[in-house]
Amino acid sequence: MRLARREVRVRAPGKVNLSLRVGPRDPDGYHRLGTVFQAVSVYEDVAARAADTLRVTVVGPGAERVPAGEENLALRAARLLAEHTGIADGIQLRVTKAVPVAGGMAGGSADAAAALLACDAFWGTALPREELAELGATLGADVPFLLMGQTAVGTGRGDLLTPALSRGEYHWAFGIQEDGLPTPAVFDEFDALTPDPRIPDLDSEVALLQALRAGDAVAVGTLLHNDLQAAALELRPDLVETLAVAEDAGALGVVISGSGPTVAALGRSRQHALALAAAMTAAGVVDSVLTASGPVHGARVLPGSDVL
Repeated sequence: MRLARREVRVRAPGKVNLSLRVGPRDPDGYHRLGTVFQAVSVYEDVAARAADTLRVTVVGPGAERVPAGEENLALRAARLLAEHTGIADGIQLRVTKAVPVAGGMAGGSADAAAALLACDAFWGTALPREELAELGATLGADVPFLLMGQTAVGTGRGDLLTPALSRGEYHWAFGIQEDGLPTPAVFDEFDALTPDPRIPDLDSEVALLQALRAGDAVAVGTLLHNDLQAAALELRPDLVETLAVAEDAGALGVVISGSGPTVAALGRSRQHALALAAAMTAAGVVDSVLTASGPVHGARVLPGSDVL
């Protein structure tokens, strides 16, 4: 017999790509990727409650730019899990946003990861994480990593994951722009700029993975890389100044996060990350800033949730 549950709350992190290498576009329309992910302490919260239908509300910064209908990734995740498990119950999802919208930090994918875990716990379907990740991959290539968290190497579309050893804590300042960059547009621009890209080779990441194992933040900073950066800068040339301000403020490394336009600056310490954020704010090259650390856990049910 099912126990009555009041609410399940799940928290999922955003991410930064320490390295992102982009290969050719496959016939299915997706590019082959080789990436090193780090989950960072900027979170999306999803709360699940009983309802007569499947529905979602979104609150928090940028919520007005997130679809609340059938295109919403959290709602799509709930519907997918219900269909996969034969659940006919409704559910009310409340998404509380903190990851920038269309900022290259996978906020929508974090919503999907959190919703999958929240619905699984609320409905008592008890699917293994691996099965949730397989479902999540059909919603977005970043979803499996945001279920896993920490640090990982991603291949395929970025959804085939291998955990990576990482020592130490990394402190970030993120320069946020209110006007996001649609991921498809950035990949289209990449195709225009790079007519014959190489298939990503994980040998390119050996030095970065060694630096992460050693906990060498200075080396990690010098090895930050993003094949989509030139495309993002072509679409948003103003970001050149944002990158320069962070570099001039002494960041260990600066890179556009994912498809952008968020600029990720690696600090020497938590205090230095705050100073980097202050420098970007003072220069007027961002609309807002966030500071965060990584690596952190993937999606987790929060204490106090009412689950089986």
